[in-house]
Amino acid sequence: MKLTRRQILGATAAAVTAPAAFAQASAWPSKSVRIVVPYPPGGSSDIIARSISTLLQDTLKQTVIVENKAGANGNLGTDFVAKSAADGHTFVLCDVGALAITPSVYTKLPFNPSQDLRGVTMLAYSPHLLVVHPSVPANNLKELVALSKTKDLNFAVTATGSAPHLAGVALERAVNARWQYVPYKGGIQAIQDTVGGQTQVLMNGMLATLPHVQSGKLKLLGVSKKTRMPLIGDTPTIAEQGVPGFESGTWQGVLVPKATPNDVVQKLNAALITAIRSADVRARLAGQGAEVVTMTPAEQDKFFEAERARWAQVVAAAGIKID
Repeated sequence: MKLTRRQILGATAAAVTAPAAFAQASAWPSKSVRIVVPYPPGGSSDIIARSISTLLQDTLKQTVIVENKAGANGNLGTDFVAKSAADGHTFVLCDVGALAITPSVYTKLPFNPSQDLRGVTMLAYSPHLLVVHPSVPANNLKELVALSKTKDLNFAVTATGSAPHLAGVALERAVNARWQYVPYKGGIQAIQDTVGGQTQVLMNGMLATLPHVQSGKLKLLGVSKKTRMPLIGDTPTIAEQGVPGFESGTWQGVLVPKATPNDVVQKLNAALITAIRSADVRARLAGQGAEVVTMTPAEQDKFFEAERARWAQVVAAAGIKID
C-alpha cells in the first residue's frame, strides 16, 4: 500500500511527538506545583493541603503553593483546574464527595466532573459532626428532633447543595425533623455563626468542627460514622440514635485535568501518598478525627461515580436545584 505525503508527514510527526510527550511526563515536575483549594481558608480541605504541602515540596524538589479559590460551592476553583494545562503542575484538593453531588444540584456547570477531571488519590476521610449552640436545650438527636417541632431552628450549611447540606436533608427526612437551612460560602462562616448563636444547628466536617467542640463553644450530639470514635468519648453515632446505617462525611482527594498523562498521574499519586502517610501528618490528622485513606487513580474514579449515583437520589427526593 502506497502512503500519501500527508500520511507520511503525520506518521513522522507522531513519531517525534510521542517521545517528546513521554520525556515531558518523565521530567515532571519541571516547575512549581499549585494545590488549588476551592474553598475559603480554614476548612477541612485547606487544613489537609497545608498539612502536606511542605512534605510534598521536599519529595518533588519544587515549590508547592496552596491557593484558595473559593466560590460557587467549590465550582469556581474546580473549574479553574479543569481548564488548566494538563501537565500535573496544577491540581485541585477538595471534598470529592461534595464534587460528586455538584452535577445533580446545578442545572448549569461550566465543567463536567466526570469528563473534565480524573482522580489521583483520596487522602483522608472524616465524619460529619452534628452540633448545636450550647444554649440549645437538647443533648441528643431525639431531643433535638422534638425541639425542632416546637421551636424554629436554623440549620447552618456550608453551601446549598454541599455534602453537609445533603447530610442534613437526609437526616431531617429520616427522623421527621423540621429546621430552616441557612446557606453560607464555606464551613468556617457556618461554624462562626453557629458559635455566635445566629444559627442553632450545624452538621460539618470533623476536622474543622472538633476544635470548637473541645473548647465548649459547640455542643456535640452525634457523629455520622458507623462506629463510635474514642477521640470524642462516648458520643453516640447518629445510626445508634434511631437512623440505622446513617453515614456521611468529607472525603478529601486530589483531581487533575482529564488529559493529564498517566505517567504524571502515577508520580503525583505516589508523592501525595508518601506525604499523607507520613507519621507526623497521620498523627496530626488522627488527633483531629480524620482517617488517612488513599486510593489508586482508578479506585478514586470508581468511588466518585458511586457517590454521584448515591447523592443524586437524595437531591432528586429533596428537589434541590441551583441555576
